Amino acid sequence: MFQNLQQAEAFLSTRKPLGIKPGLERVRVLLQKVNHPEKNIRAIHITGTNGKGSTMQFIKNALLANGYHTGVFTSPSLEGLPGHIFYNDTPVSENVFVELCNQLYPAIKQLDSDGDSPTEFEIITVIACMFFSKNVDIALIEAGMGGRLDTTNCFDPLLSIITNISIDHKQFLGSTVSEIAYHKAGIIKRNRPVIIGEMSKDACIEIEKEATFLHAPIYQAGRDFTYQKTNDDKCFQQFIWNEELPLEISMLGEHQIKNAAIAFRAVMLLKELGYQINIDETAKAFSRTQLPGRFEIIRKKPTVILDGAHNEKGMEAFIETVLTTYKDRKRHLIFAVFKDKEVKEMLELAMPHFDSVTLTAFDHPRSASLENLKSFTKKKHIFLAENWQAAMTNLTDDHSVYFVTGSLEFISRVRKYFANDK
Repeated sequence: MFQNLQQAEAFLSTRKPLGIKPGLERVRVLLQKVNHPEKNIRAIHITGTNGKGSTMQFIKNALLANGYHTGVFTSPSLEGLPGHIFYNDTPVSENVFVELCNQLYPAIKQLDSDGDSPTEFEIITVIACMFFSKNVDIALIEAGMGGRLDTTNCFDPLLSIITNISIDHKQFLGSTVSEIAYHKAGIIKRNRPVIIGEMSKDACIEIEKEATFLHAPIYQAGRDFTYQKTNDDKCFQQFIWNEELPLEISMLGEHQIKNAAIAFRAVMLLKELGYQINIDETAKAFSRTQLPGRFEIIRKKPTVILDGAHNEKGMEAFIETVLTTYKDRKRHLIFAVFKDKEVKEMLELAMPHFDSVTLTAFDHPRSASLENLKSFTKKKHIFLAENWQAAMTNLTDDHSVYFVTGSLEFISRVRKYFANDK
């Protein structure tokens, strides 16, 4: 049994070599052995290639503004193991995390002895269910990868959200949009509504097929509800939701308007389901919503911005925001990413728009190594940094803007670096 968080972290870190194991068999056994906490959760399940975190943050703030105790399960965590599980605005305490880990420990060891060891993510998912079942009114649960075979796909939600679909995690989800959409559509449940963003015809076919089979009402952005951008500057964006309601958000980038529109439809759907929702308070909550690691200004002199653009579509949205917001400034990029991502495609998108691009690596089994990245340094403004921390000390020109992007795991480490450097 564990006496403190450090011991629990050490135990869970031994699971990292197990990697990703798609399927629900192990998580269902764990849940059964702790009396099925997932059956006592009222939750919203969210998947999508990009935009999950921002969409959840809008909904969470709206629920808090309307008086609901709200849980959030998210990955990766920017604040250690407890940072996967939030109660309102605060990560679950270390003591609570350790206590829940101790309660689950016998079930984990039983699976170990049966030769089917649960992964770190499976264990954390069950701990989240255990916590939410006794402490929150509504939980927002972000899928780790895909949906149908994702560990989080173990409960019956109030509603499901699929933000968007593009190519990502090809080795697990498939190489076509249709194959990936099939996996994402797996979070749709019988007779439970699903909200989806704008997406390709192939993706829509898969989602509508699943929704029709399960008699799940479907609400699509751009078809069943609309959003029209009206104004923006470097501090906020304004848009009209469904041709009737003006909303303002402080998160930048047109993709954030899309995320906010989906999130607002989710809150309105909760209202239709009988939850007490005040529209004015919801709009105020949207206007003050921010999310760490999403075009986040971490330092002002010089300007340093963090953004977790970790796939092609994410990089496209990131660059669009960069060019809209800082088109007249010198721009420098520091980039580190997982090796199983579309590294070449992401860099080809980014390189033309920055005065310099520094490629680096970080200590993680999935990180693209310096050797992997060396082939991209043939152009004169592309550099290789052996030590990413040392690269951060070179961000010294107050007239330039420095952008740090790639894996959210990398972004979390950079955030801690700057927090400790203050």
